[in-house]
Amino acid sequence: MFLLLQGFMKKIGYIVLFFNLWSSLAFAQVDTSASSENSAAIKIIRSDSAEILQVNGQQITKLKGNVKLYQDSVFMACDSAIVVDRTQLFAYDSVSIQQGDSLVAYAEYLEYNGETRKAYLEKDVVLISGEQQLFTQRLDYDLNTKVASYYFGATLVNDSTQLTSRRGYYYVDQEEAFFKDSVQVNDPKFYLKADTLNFNTGTKTVYFLGPTLITADTSDIYCEDGFYDTENGLAVFSQNAQYQKGDRQAVADEIRFEDARRLYVLAGNAQVRDSARYAEADTIRYFEGTDESYLEGNAIFRDQDRNIQNANTIYYNGQNDTYRADGRPTFSDQDQILTADIFDFDESTGIGLAVGTVLWQDTSAKIAINTDSARYLQEEDYLKAMGGPMGRPELITVLQDDSLFLAADTLVSYRPDTSGLDTSRILTASYDVRIFKSDFQGKCDSMVYYETDSLFRLFRNPILWANDSTQFKADSIAIQMANDEIDRVILVGNAIIIDQETEELYNQIKGKRITAYFKDGELDRLRVIGNAETIYYAKDDQNQFIGVDQSICSELAVLFEDGELQRLKFYKEPNSTLFPMNKVDHASLRLDGFEWLIQQKPKQRSDLFVKN
Repeated sequence: MFLLLQGFMKKIGYIVLFFNLWSSLAFAQVDTSASSENSAAIKIIRSDSAEILQVNGQQITKLKGNVKLYQDSVFMACDSAIVVDRTQLFAYDSVSIQQGDSLVAYAEYLEYNGETRKAYLEKDVVLISGEQQLFTQRLDYDLNTKVASYYFGATLVNDSTQLTSRRGYYYVDQEEAFFKDSVQVNDPKFYLKADTLNFNTGTKTVYFLGPTLITADTSDIYCEDGFYDTENGLAVFSQNAQYQKGDRQAVADEIRFEDARRLYVLAGNAQVRDSARYAEADTIRYFEGTDESYLEGNAIFRDQDRNIQNANTIYYNGQNDTYRADGRPTFSDQDQILTADIFDFDESTGIGLAVGTVLWQDTSAKIAINTDSARYLQEEDYLKAMGGPMGRPELITVLQDDSLFLAADTLVSYRPDTSGLDTSRILTASYDVRIFKSDFQGKCDSMVYYETDSLFRLFRNPILWANDSTQFKADSIAIQMANDEIDRVILVGNAIIIDQETEELYNQIKGKRITAYFKDGELDRLRVIGNAETIYYAKDDQNQFIGVDQSICSELAVLFEDGELQRLKFYKEPNSTLFPMNKVDHASLRLDGFEWLIQQKPKQRSDLFVKN
């Protein structure tokens, strides 16, 4: 998912084959302790001819043909040689130096000083140790400091692999080799280009001491510092560390690899991106063996379907395609935003679970849900909320510049069209549904909201209250929204509206179907169809009661002004009786189905969560 650097560290191990040569390329460490003979003397084994001259007080020995010489355990051969005072050697043509059976060097020219113990080889220099060969035109070796060096370029060959650099140094005592200036490694499996490499032959550790680019198959890694511990299988690439494979790029302050755990780590400002995904964190860890990734600290992950931000940790398992985010991550999927303490998701099944102070938002529908547990199904774009900060999930939306709050035992949101052509959402609430808005309250046992129609449907004992004095009750109630405002309320089956005048006086309207129309948030008029019945307290111009009218009609309209019932309009001749106020038992003047349930009305937001 994130790094996928696997296979790369196996290839970089080939670099070690080149560096191992330097352990054996050091010339013999000559015993410089005092002896009966001059330890600086170069001894002649044989030659086809020899000539000894005295020149300016120096003894000069000229040797020709099959010349062989030695000093301690170093053996030398050439076509011709000049030995000065038995301590300085100049060898020509077909020169070779051999140390035991592990090292042999060839050149066309050699200068060797037995007193300073410094050797200089020139022209077509070849240094051979086992299957490894070093080719250069000039090579120096100081037996005192035990440092071998070249300054004008060299090529190190092992089978089909070549290492070249302009300069190279080997420190025998420190067990370190340095390759500097235009370092290149060519291998059928990878290519390396560097400014400086350092190899410790004792610890078998390679150090990158400057800009370094390594190419393996289709992947590249760049750094300007770092090391590779070949013995323990640990690599660190630092200072502008970068990785690229195809369109996948990774950068971090430091990229690490642990072979024992098959672990890759991007530490510090870690980023991984490709054409489909982007990941960012303080640290990214990838376990190759189990295909598990961890994004730790300020973690962000994005792909074409989702966006996770502000996570403390994001965990991804590539084997079963699951991920988990914690630390109050924010999960975005198109127009949905989900924030939770922990979020688990299984990509293969499309099932997710969010827990711990969960906030879900649908920005297109302007709906939010507060809960403490939410189950998510990706294919159906389904969210089921259970529990909440006060024991029940809560829905929040804005109507008429005022918040509407709804709580129930369970809230469900989903998109019925999984093809993506219709993105409208359906939201359901079930069991003990309660609604609170500053000027509008309600309750029912279940509710459905259709986003495409902006329609709420309330079922099983639905009741609504408006204007602190009006109650709506029916077998089912529909609330039609328009422009984020209540446009109308439709009551179907045993519909009854009660408007309280005083503690004993109630205007009552009943019918098979009642439609209540709202204007600017206020009840404007009613349309009653089918078996319409009314009990209406009429008033004079001084707002004094003049009597109570009881009517029956097939259809009527009720008009309101400033939320107050003003008059009735009958579409057919009603059966109507007006009773004087003092001639009626008002307490018993009730239509069938009358229930004044004001005590059940949520009076504040907290009432949505109080147990009945």
